[in-house]
Amino acid sequence: MKTILAIIGSASENSTNERLVQFLANSTGDTIRWTIFNSLKSLPHFDPELSVNNTPAEIAAFRKQIEQADGVIICTPEYVFSIPAGLKNAIEWCVSTTVFSDKLCGLITASAQGEKGHEELQLLMKTLTARFTAETTLLIPGVKGKIDRSGNVDTQTRSELKHFLDAFTVLLG
Repeated sequence: MKTILAIIGSASENSTNERLVQFLANSTGDTIRWTIFNSLKSLPHFDPELSVNNTPAEIAAFRKQIEQADGVIICTPEYVFSIPAGLKNAIEWCVSTTVFSDKLCGLITASAQGEKGHEELQLLMKTLTARFTAETTLLIPGVKGKIDRSGNVDTQTRSELKHFLDAFTVLLG
């Protein structure tokens, strides 16, 4: 059974991004094991002096989850034309490592607009040499009108998510 680590970029409880990931997880039934990481706000601020030596335990555990997953999906909102600070912080903790090198990644930006944040996320993950394709990236603008508080997704977004997940699982093997 393949494993996916889903990293939620939002710091909000029951965020739209978390509901989207839960929808994806429910779509795969029991064919894929999912771990959802929604605790970015619990990670310490990036400290380059601790990145290689004396790394905080929670960072070591986070990196290990990435390393052990067959694939990683990042689902994030855009904040002020960028990715959220907590997600950027987590990514910075991974720069001095190879945990994302050739790691299959799916990148979803689900926000009011999202274009700039989506571009930034792709640039950062490309810099870390993560492996993703156009089909394993997805921008969902106006997301609050496309998924309700109960996790029901509109027809068009459901179709886009299915295409994304199909492309991701083909690469996952």
